[in-house]
Amino acid sequence: MSAELISILVLVVVFVIATTRSINMGALAFAAAFAVGELVAGLDADGIFAGFPGDLFVVLVGVTYLFAIARANGTTDWLVQASIRLVGGRIALIPWVMFVITGALTAIGAVSPAAVAIVAPIALSFAARYGISPLLMGAMVVHGAQGGGFSPISIYGTIVNGILERENLPGNEIALFLASLVANLVIAGVVFVVFGGLRSTRHRTAESADGPPGHVAEEAGARLDGPRAATLLALVVLVVAVLVFDLDAGLTAITLAVLISAVWPDTSRKAVGAIAWPTVLLICGVLTYVGVLEEMGTITWAGEGVGGIGVPLLAALLLCYIGAIVSAFASSVGIMGALIPLAVPFLALGEIGVVGMIAALAVSATVVDVSPFSTNGALVLAAAPDVDRDRFFRQLMVYGGVVVAVVPAAAWLVLVVPGFG
Repeated sequence: MSAELISILVLVVVFVIATTRSINMGALAFAAAFAVGELVAGLDADGIFAGFPGDLFVVLVGVTYLFAIARANGTTDWLVQASIRLVGGRIALIPWVMFVITGALTAIGAVSPAAVAIVAPIALSFAARYGISPLLMGAMVVHGAQGGGFSPISIYGTIVNGILERENLPGNEIALFLASLVANLVIAGVVFVVFGGLRSTRHRTAESADGPPGHVAEEAGARLDGPRAATLLALVVLVVAVLVFDLDAGLTAITLAVLISAVWPDTSRKAVGAIAWPTVLLICGVLTYVGVLEEMGTITWAGEGVGGIGVPLLAALLLCYIGAIVSAFASSVGIMGALIPLAVPFLALGEIGVVGMIAALAVSATVVDVSPFSTNGALVLAAAPDVDRDRFFRQLMVYGGVVVAVVPAAAWLVLVVPGFG
């Protein structure tokens, strides 16, 4: 049995054990990374830790730390009330507002995880407050981010179009953008209906008992005191620092959280304990194992095996599935950067439309970012307050699995089979 196949089987065993026993999957993945890295791949500790997502660790800790302070001092309550007033009390519109905001942020150049890190804690605080499914709200945030993610001036768009130029392949920036936007809009619409978005149009809270269904009366509760005003300013600074000055979201968030804690220690004292440490362990462990797979060539091995298939349409479908499955655990752009060159040989034959194939790969590799093992999914999982985190993790994993199973085939059928481009 090849080393690559062994590493994939071990990953399957990790999933089985974690879902049948009460063991943090991240801890299991760290043990698997050590065993496979040392015994199968011959990696030393440096090689194993090469896959540790230090940047994601800092983002998860920093963002959840800052928003733990925001929850402790009442800032999130104030933001929720402000959001309600913004849409005239119509609760059903809030998930779509979050979709549009994250989509606009990524379309103008924000990195998708940065946009999700900014919006998800506010969106999920609202969901917790008014009984909206956290899975619905989290999915709307992530799909919004991916909907805007391939605009011609976005990070994803410029990277993919640059890869096409480097590989001397014809591209269509607008078609790529619209394919991702429409796909995520359709998925968001389905999620909205399936997970109770329509019911929220009839939702009544204690505050809106005297008002029409689907509306919430303005509350007089949370006033904008010193700690809340400072926290709001910190959130604005976080947005500007990430979007305008391209600073790291995690390091910026930690710095702002520390400054607020130093001035108002009473409302911030318990915030460190509220950091989503089990989620941090989970995500960092799994991604470290995925890093071992990349170090030992398992990802490339799987991609080259598909690329060697003699039937272009079948190879295109399998590449879409590989992009979706691997992207659920790793960098979406990184996966596209690896798969697009693998598609060059059969794209050169002229039997597959380049524009349709690239759009299908882009959609397949990014819509799955709602998986709890991806950066965006991990941020959603970490940001959700007052939830059974294990249950929410399983919900995200099941939903991510459904997306992985359905979307690549749908994207292939709509974009590749007709031969666009």
